[in-house]
Amino acid sequence: MDKETLYTSILKSELIVAMGCTEPIALSLGAAKLKEILGNIPSHIDAFICGNIIKNAKSVTVPNTNGLKGIEAAIVAGLIAGNPDLELEILSKLTPNDIIKITELMTKNIVNINLATSCKSLYIKLVGKYEENEVEVILEDFHNNITKIRKNNKIIFTKKDILEQKQQEYSYLNVHDIIDFANNCDLTELRPYLKRQLNYNYAIAIEGMTGKYGASIGKILLEQATSIKDKAKAYTASASDARMAGCDMPVVIISGSGNQGITTSVPLMVFAKENNIGEEKLLRSLIVSDLIALEEKKDIGRLSAFCGAISAGAAAAAGITYMLGGSLEAVAHTIVNALAISSGVICDGAKSSCAGKIVLGLEAGFIGYNMYLHHKEFKAGEGIITKGVDNTIKNVGRLASKGMKETDKEILDIMLED
Repeated sequence: MDKETLYTSILKSELIVAMGCTEPIALSLGAAKLKEILGNIPSHIDAFICGNIIKNAKSVTVPNTNGLKGIEAAIVAGLIAGNPDLELEILSKLTPNDIIKITELMTKNIVNINLATSCKSLYIKLVGKYEENEVEVILEDFHNNITKIRKNNKIIFTKKDILEQKQQEYSYLNVHDIIDFANNCDLTELRPYLKRQLNYNYAIAIEGMTGKYGASIGKILLEQATSIKDKAKAYTASASDARMAGCDMPVVIISGSGNQGITTSVPLMVFAKENNIGEEKLLRSLIVSDLIALEEKKDIGRLSAFCGAISAGAAAAAGITYMLGGSLEAVAHTIVNALAISSGVICDGAKSSCAGKIVLGLEAGFIGYNMYLHHKEFKAGEGIITKGVDNTIKNVGRLASKGMKETDKEILDIMLED
């Protein structure tokens, strides 16, 4: 497969729509499939969930549930919602009457939550019972990837493990080829995906500015904004404010994350509006931002102890650098400088402070670009920085996937003490 076909395929598979934080929504999806196969709402569910799903679903508001939070709320909402064909928009059709049913079902305490022993960084197993029937649903590696369904003693669905194939495809991502692809690709096939990402994610950013959501970080920043960079940080944060607080507006995700999909797109939209950048240049800049974010994540994985907003912030700064006429060298230095500043910020679950971490990631990116403009850079041998932007990205992936494993466990232990 040639690079243009591969990169186009990667973006089309990544830029999907989700409503709500993707970890609780994955739980809702698994529960909806469980109910569909069982034929009834189960009388009891044993949920076996990996630590990364637990920490990201524990504190975030589940959309369309009148403010309910947490793992049990996500599972019960999925049971009531039904229709797993909606995938990560599973809760989009809930009605006021459904919300009453969710609240009533939660009083019955039918969900027993367990920490899964699986080594997968994204893993959900739900086992539900109704009368003499038992159904097991397993979802792993990707938020909408159901890999096994068992009813009683019969396996009725299995899916080949696609993680290794995806990792092989993503191994071809590198900054040089990403810039070349952005410069020369035919936008016809990707245009609707990219425009949807910009339109959906900017729309929820506008909604977040109402001040009703979370800690209102975006609104606070906008009141103090004195530059386009401040405005970009404010609108990006406001989108996360709304999403983490359960706003029922859809977003387009990347690397399985709405916050990352927001971070790679909203700042570019703000810069394009302020600088009268045309649609084609904006879309090509978004390609840079999205694909660099995916390159940064290819060794980290979908979920880890490393905050995804940090990698997305560096990617967004790279996209803005490209938008403003920056060369391959400018993009590369922006990424390296940004990662040198901010790598190591932890992910302690999805919640209102994610908006603040997005601001931090973007600020590191803007500093990285300004350093380049002033002919300054962090050099190989300084900390985790090494020669070549792709090699530095690989070092960050190693830090996140291997070095922070024990950090991830400690974060979860701290969170479960509450």
